[in-house]
Amino acid sequence: MKSVIELKNLELKLSLGTYGPDDVVPDVHLLHLKLTIDPKFVFIDTDCMDHVFDYDPLIAEIDHLASDGHYHTQERLMTRITAACAAYEVIEAVEIYLSKHPVLRNSGELGVRLSVKAEELAEVRSLMKG
Repeated sequence: MKSVIELKNLELKLSLGTYGPDDVVPDVHLLHLKLTIDPKFVFIDTDCMDHVFDYDPLIAEIDHLASDGHYHTQERLMTRITAACAAYEVIEAVEIYLSKHPVLRNSGELGVRLSVKAEELAEVRSLMKG
């Protein structure tokens, strides 16, 4: 049994990129997030918040990270989101997809995907602990 919490199309308000006068500046940045967690937090016998993973604080933290300054790259924000996810021991693995649009002639979507497996997330945790 495997459990995944999935967030799709969360529009982030962020300042991202460095653009010249003729460059296309994206209007929208979207976050897609998949969190693998232990099934015991989804397959529950009592309808009670104490038995599930409360993802609302994580989403609030991601919103804060997105808006706390200018990013030159999507990758830096994704690294910070990964660290925010690693702060929750219940999260076993993470997949992040951050995209922006338009890309050219008022069309297209461009994104970066990062998949962090359990052992890699454990390594991030150990780096965070110092």
